[in-house]
Amino acid sequence: MSKNDTVYYPQDEMTTVLLPVTLGCSYNKCLFCSMYKDDKYSEVPLAEIEMQLLNISKYTEKVFLTGADPMAIGFDKMKRLLDLINKHLPYCACVASYASIKNIAKYTVEELSILHDAGLRMLYIGFETGRDDILKLINKGHTVNEAIKQAKRLNEAKIPFNTIIMYGIAGKGGSVDNAVATARMINQFTTNRVITMNLTIVDGTELSNMVKRGDFIPADGNERLVEIKTLLENLEPKQSMMFDTTHPTNLIMIKGTLPQDKERLINEVAKRIKV
Repeated sequence: MSKNDTVYYPQDEMTTVLLPVTLGCSYNKCLFCSMYKDDKYSEVPLAEIEMQLLNISKYTEKVFLTGADPMAIGFDKMKRLLDLINKHLPYCACVASYASIKNIAKYTVEELSILHDAGLRMLYIGFETGRDDILKLINKGHTVNEAIKQAKRLNEAKIPFNTIIMYGIAGKGGSVDNAVATARMINQFTTNRVITMNLTIVDGTELSNMVKRGDFIPADGNERLVEIKTLLENLEPKQSMMFDTTHPTNLIMIKGTLPQDKERLINEVAKRIKV
């Protein structure tokens, strides 16, 4: 790994020990993303990873695997990696990672359960939206039904995960329908947290080119706030889950536990909406 490589990680993992596992993105086709466009996908050799583990305090309690989706390395390598972490960091109780629906699908439920038992205890997954037409538009590489299926398989394997969704992604006039569909999707599985991100149009991406051509018209800020409010109104979790809009891209910074904080969160968003 070069010292010039940019390392991306969730804000919840700012104080977590970072362990490079992959470079670039194994998919790298999402129309809105520019993070890995110039990076060729590769995997960090296990021998190199072990050398890094030797330089980490054995009292480390949590590790975050870096890369667009370390789950791309497959079951055998992931199991060996987790075994190395257990060997060198005996006090590590949680290994976390980004993951994609496409790569989770490559694992059996039994394999996912084995990885859970070996220490994989949190995944951050970009679901983005509950609408198939929008998933196709942004070339996400999975369908809503596939996302629900893989989420339920993670539930069965007892691997907790955070659901990352993107408001504004349906464009002008599509926010309410997108919020309802996304809530409908999330209501069908159990997730630790719903993390919202506000769509950012990044220069150089295909989505940016679509905006320039007039093929995609972004929703304004007020419509996006309505989308957050509608999402909250339609979420009906089977068990307690966090709702978190504190990522820096967001238009409003709120956090709470559903269902108990639902009314408070809705009211906080409502106060910002211009009628």
